[in-house]
Amino acid sequence: MNGMNQIILEGNVVRTPLVKDTPNGNRVCVMPIAVNRSYKGRDGAEIDEVGYYDVEAWGEKLANSIEKCGWKGRGVRVVGRLKQNRWRTADGKAMSKVLIVAEHLDFKPVPRRQGDGNADGTAEAMPFADNYEEDADAEIANLHAAAAGRRAEQEAGETVF
Repeated sequence: MNGMNQIILEGNVVRTPLVKDTPNGNRVCVMPIAVNRSYKGRDGAEIDEVGYYDVEAWGEKLANSIEKCGWKGRGVRVVGRLKQNRWRTADGKAMSKVLIVAEHLDFKPVPRRQGDGNADGTAEAMPFADNYEEDADAEIANLHAAAAGRRAEQEAGETVF
């Protein structure tokens, strides 16, 4: 029986994601994100904490979505699992790194600049792309459909890799 391994993070993209094609034809994207947390210390002072995480996304659709919409500073919610890579250096020292493997993600809406449309000042539009709203809506619909399919497979008891 598999143990539970699921994580949800909300944060911001730290730098431009790196998209690669593996030698066996898979597409992978690595997107570093920063997650902020604030809390009060014993003395009542506000303490800010930042965690940095590498998010790995496999597959054509997910990698292309991140490449297209995941620019530096963009807010993102990632649903995925933890993965630990282990290796030994040339001198025999054991090393490891924990990554988040994305299974689903949502990009947060981008606020419009002053005077750019909606009365509430928000829209899902990049300031530099005219057709982004249609692309984002289609991409979000694709992600929701993929997540629903995955949920159905899991509920049916099928093994999902």
